[in-house]
Amino acid sequence: MTIRVLIADDQAMVRAGFAALLAAQDDIEVVGDAADGVEAVAEASRCRPDVVLMDVRMPKMDGLAAARNLLSLPEDRRPRVLMLTTFDVDDYVYEALRMGASGFLLKDAPPDDLIAAVRVVADGEALLAPSVTRRLIEEFFSSRPTEPVRSSKLDALTAREEEVLRLIARGMSNPEIASHLFVSEQTVKSHVGKVFAKLGLRDRAQAVICAYESGLVKAGDPRSPKP
Repeated sequence: MTIRVLIADDQAMVRAGFAALLAAQDDIEVVGDAADGVEAVAEASRCRPDVVLMDVRMPKMDGLAAARNLLSLPEDRRPRVLMLTTFDVDDYVYEALRMGASGFLLKDAPPDDLIAAVRVVADGEALLAPSVTRRLIEEFFSSRPTEPVRSSKLDALTAREEEVLRLIARGMSNPEIASHLFVSEQTVKSHVGKVFAKLGLRDRAQAVICAYESGLVKAGDPRSPKP
């Protein structure tokens, strides 16, 4: 299946470079581009992309506001949003992940990383550039004056589901979690699905944030994700 991509960035050279790179792939089609957030929302409505590459900082409407608009659409019209940023630690990116963006990528990432990111996001996965994403979340919570206390919403999880959520927060994939817990990958998928359903999570990026916000994982904890 061809992945339909919309590129939103205020720099024409960035849009052209990304478009040329992605269009050269057999399974990716660039269906539109936008120079600001207002255009991004309009173009997404027009061309119905599967994935939107969204620059964080753009004129008229920034990438965060544009992403919020797109991620609030009904599920059958909602694209996956991959945030693009020049900075590896960015409060805007954290907020985008929190509201449902599928991940983020640095603009200077290697071309193969961009191509892989589009494919992973289109496939429904998240938490791209995991070491940077985890550092972003870790630093965000380290800067808070008080640590989150354990949330009662974790009580909905079984002990095994809670452990799976903790391992997701460490950046582990399903196969890695299966190996760590000595269970099948299918069993892990079942646990992950139940965790997402019980906590109202859309993807692994939101799961990592939930683990920190609920007090399950604490910044600086030896068991927490490391850069």
